[in-house]
Amino acid sequence: QVQLVESGGGLVQAGGSLRLSCAVSGRTFSRDVRGWFRQAPGKEREFVAVIWSGGNTDYADSVKGRFTISRDNAKNTVYLQMNSLKPEDTAVYYCAAGYAGRSYTSYNSYNYWGQGTQVTVSS
Repeated sequence: QVQLVESGGGLVQAGGSLRLSCAVSGRTFSRDVRGWFRQAPGKEREFVAVIWSGGNTDYADSVKGRFTISRDNAKNTVYLQMNSLKPEDTAVYYCAAGYAGRSYTSYNSYNYWGQGTQVTVSS
């Protein structure tokens, strides 16, 4: 059984920062690809960031230069540092594991998900 537990969400003013964490446990490779996605009300779940086992990363254009994804393989934990937050960043943020190939920006490419953590950015 694979479990992903996110934490660190909350309410912040525009321009502020938050750091999300996602602890992964269970039968998954500690060096598996890890992703962050988000879903705003009435919208589809969208890709935010991804990190590979070697540390390579990629980001959605909307968060490039503001968000940073990182990982601690020893703790099997992935982080998302979010700076210069904007109201349009408001969403439930999910971490993903169990990458099954295909497009890493598609939520259909991941087998395991956390419960999500709410991020609300006020203007």
